[in-house]
Amino acid sequence: MVTTVDSPAVGGFAPALRRLYFVRFAFAIVWAVLVFLTTKSGLGAVGVVLAVGYPLFDVGSAIVDARSSKGGGSVTALYVNMAVSLLAAIGIGVASASGVAGVLRVWGAWAIVAGVVQLIVGVRRRKMGGQWPMILSGGISVLAGASFVIGASAANPSLANVAGYAVLGGVFFLVSAIRLGRAAKAN
Repeated sequence: MVTTVDSPAVGGFAPALRRLYFVRFAFAIVWAVLVFLTTKSGLGAVGVVLAVGYPLFDVGSAIVDARSSKGGGSVTALYVNMAVSLLAAIGIGVASASGVAGVLRVWGAWAIVAGVVQLIVGVRRRKMGGQWPMILSGGISVLAGASFVIGASAANPSLANVAGYAVLGGVFFLVSAIRLGRAAKAN
């Protein structure tokens, strides 16, 4: 079932949000492939850049989201997401000096906090349609974050699960973009 957009303010930013979701999907897929291909033998310089780049991309996406959604409701959670993602990028950069395990711990903490924020934003936007995948993604992010923190203690920690997490998140963005398009057509 698709919920329609029921206010002009929300309807005005749904197309921008839809485009952003498509971009986030494409970025997640490309990023995951690059991480998988470049971190098989360890973190390395490219792995560090990719690991730090993902939360920075999240900051940029939240900025675009906040700018396009003004007038469509509170953007406080998006500002929280920007701050959390910026701190995660810094933390991942610092943690990369200790290797994959350190990166996984910071990434896991970020996934947990960002997942809670995503749940809040998705619930607040559910009337515009296309948000159930985002709500589900937020819940999965919390669980995945916990698994990353636990996985950091494994004998041979790897960023492969983080790449899979990015792909799954990208798929949720794709589904949300499609649902937003259907909600706009039904309106």
